[in-house]
Amino acid sequence: MSSFIIEGGHPLNGEIRPQGAKNEALQIICATLLTDAEVTVHNVPDIADINQLIDLLRQMGVKVGCPSAGTYTFQADRVSLDYLQSEEYYRKSAALRGSIMLLGPLTARYGMAIAPKPGGDKIGRRRLDTHFEGMRKLGAAFTYDPVRQLFHIEGHRLKGCYMLLDEASVTGTANIIMTAVLAEGTTTIYNAACEPYVQQLCRMLNRMGAKISGVGSNLLTIEGVESLGGCDHTVLPDMIEVGSFIGMAAMTGSDLTIKSAAVDQLGIIPDSFRKLGIRLDIQGDDIHIPAQHGYTIESYIDGSIMTLADAPWPGLTPDLLSVLLVVATKAKGSVLIHQKMFESRLFFVDKLIDMGAQIILCDPHRATIIGLGDNFHLRAATMSSPDIRAGIALLIAAMSAEGVSTIHNIEQIDRGYECIEKRLNALGACITRR
Repeated sequence: MSSFIIEGGHPLNGEIRPQGAKNEALQIICATLLTDAEVTVHNVPDIADINQLIDLLRQMGVKVGCPSAGTYTFQADRVSLDYLQSEEYYRKSAALRGSIMLLGPLTARYGMAIAPKPGGDKIGRRRLDTHFEGMRKLGAAFTYDPVRQLFHIEGHRLKGCYMLLDEASVTGTANIIMTAVLAEGTTTIYNAACEPYVQQLCRMLNRMGAKISGVGSNLLTIEGVESLGGCDHTVLPDMIEVGSFIGMAAMTGSDLTIKSAAVDQLGIIPDSFRKLGIRLDIQGDDIHIPAQHGYTIESYIDGSIMTLADAPWPGLTPDLLSVLLVVATKAKGSVLIHQKMFESRLFFVDKLIDMGAQIILCDPHRATIIGLGDNFHLRAATMSSPDIRAGIALLIAAMSAEGVSTIHNIEQIDRGYECIEKRLNALGACITRR
């Protein structure tokens, strides 16, 4: 288990470019199984979750090339269905949350899929019902082995239909889209997730020959086709990393410019940080965060306490609430953070409380942060990262704290952030990996 040793109090200065979006890349790479033609994907992040998925595809028989850094080619013309029955496949896919999105492509193209209950962050139950119900409506049949926690899916004659999703699940929508593109007839998905990453998946599939309309809305219409071809696709910058850098700059009083941030794809994220009093200057497709030695949380027009809550797109992504929470500890004023989706994601706040933060954990979904302003400094601490997003929030806290902090289990951070300590040290941070 590796650790970060962080010497706090070092402001950052300069420019940083966000990596490719983890959540989009997971979908896009799985979608390459839908064709026997070569698919080229650019701006792929070099992070643990993505590398594990690429390795899994290699073991399945997919031809994978890497002609240059961040660019991969995939050709799934000889997929080994026997490998799906192996213990190795069970072990590797069970350790990777993103492996759940292999179900749609495998079922659509080969009429079968096997999936262990996936791993990933320990942030509470993450429902798979939306995936399964949508695929069932297309004609897939599911059986579950409770002893091995293994799902078996068969779907040899999939047919399009109308469906109203019970939840606007991003990965659920992606799985259903990938299942439907090769199904016979027309599929209509209402209450579909419409995050930029789902839009990117739809655009890529359309370039491969799919017929998907309504992209960007919560009502998708998919006319099934017999086969798909190859294409070139470029992954968007990671909006979660963009938000993490904004929070990092604010907490450390840094002058930082985030280059090529795909500002038009960030939705409500910039305004969410502005509500905490953080200044952002949009310069074309770049974001400049000037050095601030204090920021004040806004209140509502009637004077009531500000609330930041996650919601389906175009609402605030839940992946940034951990960052917004830690940023609020150094603001002047109070804010209520309401994490609606996952019941364990706020439990990392006990580590911030040990560092001196004034936080009341109201229940598993809500925390009130009493910001003490610029005169407040977090204390250094030794802690462990429970998940990707809490991990980066704790790193931000440690960078702004007085003294030397240690974060264990940084493999969680590596799952979502590419060479993070090297990139931050180049801007003035003092982070050592051990």
